[in-house]
Amino acid sequence: MSLPIWTPAALSSELRAVSGRFWRLVEAQHQISTLKLVDTLEEQALLENLLEESKPALPPECAGLDYLLATPFRYGAVYPHGSRFRRAGRTLGVFYASEKVETALSEMAFYRLLFYADSPATPLPANAAEYTAFAAPVATSAALDLTLPPLDRDRAIWTDPLNYEACQALAEAARAADTEAILYESVRDPRHGRNLALLTAKAFSVREPAERQTWRIRLSASGVQALCEFPKQRIGFARSDFGADPRIGN
Repeated sequence: MSLPIWTPAALSSELRAVSGRFWRLVEAQHQISTLKLVDTLEEQALLENLLEESKPALPPECAGLDYLLATPFRYGAVYPHGSRFRRAGRTLGVFYASEKVETALSEMAFYRLLFYADSPATPLPANAAEYTAFAAPVATSAALDLTLPPLDRDRAIWTDPLNYEACQALAEAARAADTEAILYESVRDPRHGRNLALLTAKAFSVREPAERQTWRIRLSASGVQALCEFPKQRIGFARSDFGADPRIGN
């Protein structure tokens, strides 16, 4: 299948406004991982500051952002593996999130299963792991929506489960057209919810997450179970939900 050719000029005419809250998940231990190394909260704050100073620099548009929003945009670090809209190497950061928390959970469930599929000798964890889901408010007038005409005519390429080359090339052309965000169909969500790839932190409408939820995610031989106490929610994924990707066995 030949790759679509979208020039910056063509993409600039397709830019549209997008706003709303978009969800992302991170491991909850990020909040307490340094606390076990110190005796007081003051020592923890000092350690956190030292760690922050040792990390690659943030771009100017991240000034004042909560670290949950800013971290994907750090300069200097080598991106070890390419993702859908970012090539491997010293490339510009992308903040990935989902329109619904259920879609964000499906993305996390898939990648947790993929980790163990790539390491079949590693046993599944016995206990559930805790994750923080947070909503990032976004507002931009410079977004592309791959789920709408005319960009949706290349849906089969945008949703390839393994080959990201077309999406990465699109992101490069989108940056040249001053695009700030890309809306696209989740390849991992059985309900085909929408994801968002922020190409710049300028698209955040506030400086910190607007809402947070705590989820416990358990992996089993049959799939993934996710539970949230408040608001009370329960979501399950079978391995067959991700059967479109040959790396995940049914």
